[in-house]
Amino acid sequence: MAAIDPGRLLQMRSTIIGQNAALQRAAGHEATGGAAAPTTSFGQTLTEAVRSVNEQQSKASDLSAAYERGDTNDIVQVMLERQKASIGFEATLQVRNKLLSAYRDIMNMPV
Repeated sequence: MAAIDPGRLLQMRSTIIGQNAALQRAAGHEATGGAAAPTTSFGQTLTEAVRSVNEQQSKASDLSAAYERGDTNDIVQVMLERQKASIGFEATLQVRNKLLSAYRDIMNMPV
């Protein structure tokens, strides 16, 4: 088995850390030198997700109403938006079900 060169190992480590910092910057996060980056709270994340689903449903509803009035004849766009809204709602419903299940499991744990 070959001996590990400490200099080469430190160079590889530095390269990996540099690449990680570059990826963090590219993703919009600042490298914090090991400290956790500030994040949004769980509640805020859920609120934003529900708001997004609501906006998608409003958009689909508006397009459907416009099609029914005859303002637009692009049925493909109307159906796409309705499907997006449906999928978003179903995903939100499944997340809610999983959260409720997890809450029940936690509440039923013996202390």
